[in-house]
Amino acid sequence: MLNKKFLSATFIALAITGSVAFAAVQQGKVMYKQADGTYVVNTTTLTPNVKGFKGATPVEVYIKNNKVVKVVPLANHESPRYFNTVKQNLLPKFEGMKVAKAAKAEQVDGATGATFSSRAIKANVAAAVAYYKKNK
Repeated sequence: MLNKKFLSATFIALAITGSVAFAAVQQGKVMYKQADGTYVVNTTTLTPNVKGFKGATPVEVYIKNNKVVKVVPLANHESPRYFNTVKQNLLPKFEGMKVAKAAKAEQVDGATGATFSSRAIKANVAAAVAYYKKNK
């Protein structure tokens, strides 16, 4: 007979493996829908030519009920000092914004001192929203 500790450890291992496998499957997609109805648009392959100061600045844009829930920056080569300014001052401006307004992201004020990064993030958000509107 199997003991409870073995069964618990096996269940936990399967749950973790399943979660990692699910996340790996989602990484290859431009857009996927979470269980709660939130769409996640990843701009890594959607906007490879949108560059900040030191290269591509991909993001994940979370959208629910036609509003941006959050914008999460992905790995990039921007200077951490300047990019932190973007994360603190620009990304929160998109939270709760209607998709129609986020589509015109160039109208959102950027982060002072991080002009190239701000422009790239705004272009990525606009591209993500456009993709969402076309493919939801």
